Amino acid sequence: MSDVRNPTIHQRPSSRLNNSNINSSNSLLRRLQTHAPNSSQLIGFLTLLVSGSILLLLIGLTVTATILGLIFFAPLLILSSPIWVPIGTILFIAVAGFLSVCGFGVAVLAGLSWMYRYFNGMHPPGSNRFDYARSRIYDTASHVKDYAREYGGYLQSKVKDAAPGA
Repeated sequence: MSDVRNPTIHQRPSSRLNNSNINSSNSLLRRLQTHAPNSSQLIGFLTLLVSGSILLLLIGLTVTATILGLIFFAPLLILSSPIWVPIGTILFIAVAGFLSVCGFGVAVLAGLSWMYRYFNGMHPPGSNRFDYARSRIYDTASHVKDYAREYGGYLQSKVKDAAPGA
């Protein structure tokens, strides 16, 4: 009977293997715990998943409704296009003209506001660049004037040498 083994009794593995398995499983659990998301990250992920699913469903419904609408209303659009194309063109030109006039008006008002603030000494943005450009233009004009005086007199003396009676 000593040779018969009891099926309920299990042999224990060697302690060396048991310790290495425990250590490796502990280190694996520690690694998983350090990379596991916290509750706020999990709620954020679930919120992203739910909102993404809802948006995907809404996109599908929108595309389906658009395609069905085009299928049903395409004949009506084709038959009435001689009316819609000129009306659409006129409306587009009118809206584009109105928006461009408004845009130019806003640009003119902004320019006038900047000039008002500049001439009242409030130093609006960009006024230092404007002052620098004005001083450069003034300096260049004065250098050109000096150069013209210097060489203008030189040319007049050459003319007198060539034609003393002139």
